[in-house]
Amino acid sequence: MGRITDTVKALLIINVIFFIGTLSLGDAAFRLFALWFPKNDNFQIWQIVTHMFMHGNTTHIFFNMFALYMFGSHMEHSIGQKKFLFIYFSAGLGAVAFQLLFTYFQYQPALSEHLAAGIPMENILDLFEKVNNNGSYYSYKIIPADVTAKLIDAYRTPMVGASGAIFGVLAAFAVVYPNLPLYLLFIPVPIKAKYLIGGYFLFDLYSGITGQALLGPSNVAHWAHIGGAVIGFITMWYWKKNSFNQNRWN
Repeated sequence: MGRITDTVKALLIINVIFFIGTLSLGDAAFRLFALWFPKNDNFQIWQIVTHMFMHGNTTHIFFNMFALYMFGSHMEHSIGQKKFLFIYFSAGLGAVAFQLLFTYFQYQPALSEHLAAGIPMENILDLFEKVNNNGSYYSYKIIPADVTAKLIDAYRTPMVGASGAIFGVLAAFAVVYPNLPLYLLFIPVPIKAKYLIGGYFLFDLYSGITGQALLGPSNVAHWAHIGGAVIGFITMWYWKKNSFNQNRWN
């Protein structure tokens, strides 16, 4: 996809440094730099940015960095460094907004059901403290177990990864080069970028709505992918429509 740019190289290096640091620091790194639900005591404002450089395991960082390597430099060559960085980080922030909104709609009804059942907020906070301290929690007999599970999962599940930012880059790529043929690994049939990237977006949308993972593990933050893609698409569509630099579309 062309020569790797200095910007993409720097993003790759920062992600790798964070990953190596995570391997060294373990849970402490996730407590500090992963993005926690704002109601969680682990939440810090800087996590809105730092979570984009955190990854859960080797497979997670490999596929994200591979996608950044394959598409990032090509996009930067096309739209310039400033526009590329704007899409990358605004898509990452869009991913945060979508995922936190989804988490809130999981958290709030479950919390309201506990309070409506007469469980004091102090007891719920004690439940959260136990989860943060040792990962365990108890359920109330008067509350369905799945409701308590939704409350706890929303509270204790951190968000990590560059996927939201990278999905923004992919969506922007599909706007700039909609008919460029792309190849999937092990499938020697070219697929136009707008169909391949658009299809992946639809898979994520289906999984986000139904909760059924069609691609990848079940703990994928599908709404983060969707949020990043939406921001990347809208931004690039607006720029292209208004031809901010017509010479770059040749």
